[in-house]
Amino acid sequence: MLISYNWLQNYFEEKLPEPEKVAEEVTFHSFEVEEMDKVENDTIFDIKILPDRAHDCLSHWGVAKEISAIFDLEIKNKEYKTFTPKPTELKIEIQDNKCLRYMGRIVKNIKIGESPDWLKNKLNTIGQKSINNIIDAANFVMFDLGQPIHCFDLDKLESSKIIIRNGKIGEKITTLDKKEVNLDNSILIIADERDPLAIAGIKGGDKAEVDSNTKNIVIEVANFNPTTTRKTSKKIGISTDAVKRYENEITPELCEKVMNAITDMIYALAGGEMEEIVDIYPQKTEQRIVLISINYINKRLGSNFSKEEIESVWKKLNFGYKEKDKEFEIKIPFLRIDITGPHDLVEEVIRILGYNRIEEKLPKDGPWGNSLKDRPLINEIFYKMLWARNKLLTDGYSEIMTYVFRDKGEVEVLASASDKKFLRNNLSDGLKESIKLNQLNIPLLDMDEIKVFEIGTIFTKNGEEIHVAYGDKKEIKEINLDKFVNEKLSSEVHGYFSVEKFLVLGSTASQGTSEETSHSLTNSRPFKMWSLYPFITRDIAVWVPEGTAPEKLIEIYKSFGTELLIKEPKLFDSFTKIIDGKEKTSFAYRLVFQADDRTLTDEEINVIMTNITNKVLSLGFEVR
Repeated sequence: MLISYNWLQNYFEEKLPEPEKVAEEVTFHSFEVEEMDKVENDTIFDIKILPDRAHDCLSHWGVAKEISAIFDLEIKNKEYKTFTPKPTELKIEIQDNKCLRYMGRIVKNIKIGESPDWLKNKLNTIGQKSINNIIDAANFVMFDLGQPIHCFDLDKLESSKIIIRNGKIGEKITTLDKKEVNLDNSILIIADERDPLAIAGIKGGDKAEVDSNTKNIVIEVANFNPTTTRKTSKKIGISTDAVKRYENEITPELCEKVMNAITDMIYALAGGEMEEIVDIYPQKTEQRIVLISINYINKRLGSNFSKEEIESVWKKLNFGYKEKDKEFEIKIPFLRIDITGPHDLVEEVIRILGYNRIEEKLPKDGPWGNSLKDRPLINEIFYKMLWARNKLLTDGYSEIMTYVFRDKGEVEVLASASDKKFLRNNLSDGLKESIKLNQLNIPLLDMDEIKVFEIGTIFTKNGEEIHVAYGDKKEIKEINLDKFVNEKLSSEVHGYFSVEKFLVLGSTASQGTSEETSHSLTNSRPFKMWSLYPFITRDIAVWVPEGTAPEKLIEIYKSFGTELLIKEPKLFDSFTKIIDGKEKTSFAYRLVFQADDRTLTDEEINVIMTNITNKVLSLGFEVR
C-alpha cells in the first residue's frame, strides 16, 4: 500500500523521525517497506501489508499506530464534529446475513464541487484521481481509516429505503465504470425497491451515481462477509480498493468511527443538513479477552523480559489490560482480528521490543547433548527417501516431480478438473510421459539417454503408500520405498536405519563420505535460465586426413556458429576408411542452435551452416 509520510505526520504532534529511519524501523518491526519515492515535498512509502494485518493496517491510521508503538510516540486524539441531527425517513432492510452491519445517513442540500487543493494533493500522492468533493471525501476516509464508503444520490432512488439482498437470475447492473454485470442469487447487492444500486463491497452502480447535479445523498458505511466478497470479486472479474479491504476482513466495530469521520468531512467540504444515522447491526462483535503470563512469554522466546518491559508493549499497542493471578488479562482491540490467543501476543512482544533482544546461543554440550536420549527424534521415512534419492542420483538418474492428479485412478477427488479428477495410483504413468517429452530435448540436455526417477505418494482404495519409480525409455521399475531400501541395502548396511546411525546417513550420499558430497556440491555448475524458444539441430560429417585432431573441427564450429550455437559440438559418430588409397576419418557432429529472444528460422541457420561448410572446404576437408 502507498503511504504518505506527510499524511502520517498529521497523526502526531511530535515530529516524526526522518523517512529513512521510519522505513528502516517499520521494516524491522512490522512490514517490509519495498520502495520510497520523493513526490514534491513528500515521501511515499510502498509498504507490503501482508494478509494477516490487512484488516487493520491497509490505512494511514493503521500504519500510524505501528509507528506510535515502534517509536513510542503518542497519536493525537482526533475529535469529530457533533451534530444535532434531524429525524430521518431512511429505512434499511438486511435480507441476507452476508451483510454484517449497515449504517446509513441522509445528508440533504449539499454543494457538489471541486475538492480543495490540500485534498487533491493528498489523494494524488497515493495515486488517486480527484473526482468531486463527495467522492474524494469517501476515498480519503477509506485510505485514512481503512473502511470503504459509498454515497448514493438520494433523488435517484425509488424511495428512502435501502435493501441489502441477493441478486436475481436475469438481473443486471451497470457499474460506475460502465461494465455490465450479470447477477444471480450468490451475489450480494445493495438495492432500492426496484433496482440494484451496487454490488456489495465491490463496486457501485450508475443508477444512483453522485454527479454535479446531486443535492441529497445517502452515505453507506457497511461491513460484509470477507469470503463471499472475495468469491464474488473473482466471479465477476472486478477487484477494487474496497475489495482488498473487505476480503481480508474488517471489524464491523469500525463503522461507527468511519461514519463520524465521513459525516464531519462532507459537512466541512459540502455543507448540508444531517439526518439521524440508521444502524442495523444484527450480531454485535464481542471483545476478545486473552490471558497471558510473563513466564509463558519468556519460555517461548528464550528471553528474560521484565514485567515492566512487557507492560510497555501493551501500552504502546494501546491494549487495555489488568493483572489477575500473576497473569495479564488483555483486552484485544476490535481491529486486531489476527490476535486469537496468547501465542499471538508473544509475537507482539518480541516484534515491538525487537528481535535483536533474543540472545544468540547454541545448546550446551554439542548439538544434541551427551547421550542418545538428548538427540532429536529422527523421521525414518524422510531418511529412507533421502537415501533412495542419493542412491539413484549416484546411479545417474535425474529426479522429476509429476502431477498427483490424473485422468484415471482408484480415488476420485471432488471439485477437480474433469480431466484430472483422480489421484494417481502409480508413479510409472507420469515417468513414461516425462521420458517421452524429455527424449525430444536430449540435444539440449547433454545426455546420451534419459534416466529419471520419482519418489512420491500413490493413492489406492487401501490407503496411501510411498513409492520409488525409476527407469528409461526401455524399462520402468516401481516399488514400495521400504522394499526399495531393503533390496538395495545389505543387512549390515541396513543398520543405518537405527536411531544411532541416522545422523551418519544424513551426511552421506549413497554410502559416500561427507567430504565427497561437499566436493560435488561446491563444484556443481551454476544454474542458467534456459531459453523459452525452440532449438534447431544440424548434423555435419566431415572427412579429414588421418591424424587430424577432431578439435580442429570443433574450433571451426564454435568460431562460425555465432552466439546461437548454445552447446558444445557433440561427436556422435566416427570411423576410418581408405579412400582413393588414402586413409581418412569421418567425424560426425551435432550442432544445437537456439536464441534467447526469438524463434530461429531455417534461413538463419542455413547461412551459419554455409559459412561453416565453406571454411571446412577451404582447409581441404570434405563434407560428406
